[in-house]
Amino acid sequence: MNPSPSPAGCEGQSPTDDLMDDWLFLSSESAGPQVQEVSRDDQEAEDRSKLRSKLVSAWNSVKYGWSLKQKSKFSRSSPVIMLGNSYELKDQGERARFRGSFVSLLWLTYRRGFPPLASSSLTTDSGWGCVLRTGQMLLAQGLLLHLMPPGWTWSVSHHVVKDDMDLESRPADSGRSFKQRPNKRGRKLSLGSLLDRPMEATHRRVVSWFADYPTAPFGIHQLVELGKSSGKKAGDWYGPSIAAHILQKAVAASADLPNLVVYVAQDCTIYLEDVKRLCERPLPQSWKSVIILVPVRLGGQELNPAYITCVKKLLMLQCCIGIIGGKPKHSLFFVGFQDDHLLYLDPHYCQPTVDITKENFPLESFHCKYPRKMAVSRMDPSCTIGFYAKGQKDFDSLCTAVNEALSTSAQTYPMFIFAEGHGQEEERSNTPTNNITYIQRKSDRRRVDTSNSMDEFVLL
Repeated sequence: MNPSPSPAGCEGQSPTDDLMDDWLFLSSESAGPQVQEVSRDDQEAEDRSKLRSKLVSAWNSVKYGWSLKQKSKFSRSSPVIMLGNSYELKDQGERARFRGSFVSLLWLTYRRGFPPLASSSLTTDSGWGCVLRTGQMLLAQGLLLHLMPPGWTWSVSHHVVKDDMDLESRPADSGRSFKQRPNKRGRKLSLGSLLDRPMEATHRRVVSWFADYPTAPFGIHQLVELGKSSGKKAGDWYGPSIAAHILQKAVAASADLPNLVVYVAQDCTIYLEDVKRLCERPLPQSWKSVIILVPVRLGGQELNPAYITCVKKLLMLQCCIGIIGGKPKHSLFFVGFQDDHLLYLDPHYCQPTVDITKENFPLESFHCKYPRKMAVSRMDPSCTIGFYAKGQKDFDSLCTAVNEALSTSAQTYPMFIFAEGHGQEEERSNTPTNNITYIQRKSDRRRVDTSNSMDEFVLL
């Protein structure tokens, strides 16, 4: 893997930082094929390279660990909106409810030390797999809504999280905004005793579906394998649009979810007859549940400010399961907002692979304790928005609620639309053309350079 052209470089980083990001936790085995017989000079160069790789890995361990534990400032005077729920942080009970809900989200990050990916020697997805990881997080949220009772939270989250975020403090509150007494019994429960509880067993099963092993239905190995039909391979950059189609194929191929389908919108249009055809079953069986993924592009090289209100409105809906988005070439999973800042989960923290074959395998690394925020104006215009409907009535309600939210952008161009009938039967390639998008305005087409962005889409 060439460390120079970094597809996952952070916005605002120096070239040196980009170089380090590409080599985060890369071992000598995963960095490339080994040569059995080399000259002395080559051997010395290889030794220097290994030493440098170890030093860079150590530095990144410190850098990402430190940045992960930095706390975003949250205001007491404004509510936090997260996936359709509102939390008033000035109230202690509301703060605890937000903390429990946030920690219950599944956090799927870069991993290292997993079995090599097919047709490669890569044993980590660090530096290239962040969009696949944010796609996993979106799908995981849909699965939790599908399998768990409404309002479910991870039962041990209150014991795991002690000081997960900063509030803009007042003198009287300084130093005690989110602190909590340790609970030894709760910690013991988090290590295994809760497995006897049905909901915790389901939670653990969902986590195992995203494990970094070839047999996991939604693990990195399976997603990379399914990406081959879109011309992608391990180590390539995956955009939000391609990730949506990969998730659709992964759910369709899974035997664990017979009552769930994934629909991917075509050309920013949700065709109602196509959704109906996917979900309908002969009576007396009910509709299948559906996850709807809508790849969109909200501007040229930068986010069009006209869409900001609409993005917020969508995140306020109960049916929204998040947004695969981020900064340019740096994917993040958006789950909410406060004022003009988006709340997100970051997949860029590289963690060791967890052996999910062990009984009571640890769950802590699959949940994030630290809510993070970024200015909505920094959002990359390329993203995929996700929704979930459990049945036909829920889908009808989804259409009504989403249409109302979309009306806020109607004066420019709607982010996407609902339409009667079917989409084009001839399947377009799931692979958008590199660096070019076509923006349709009536009969006129023009090209827009998106080389600095995450993906390319058709915008109606």
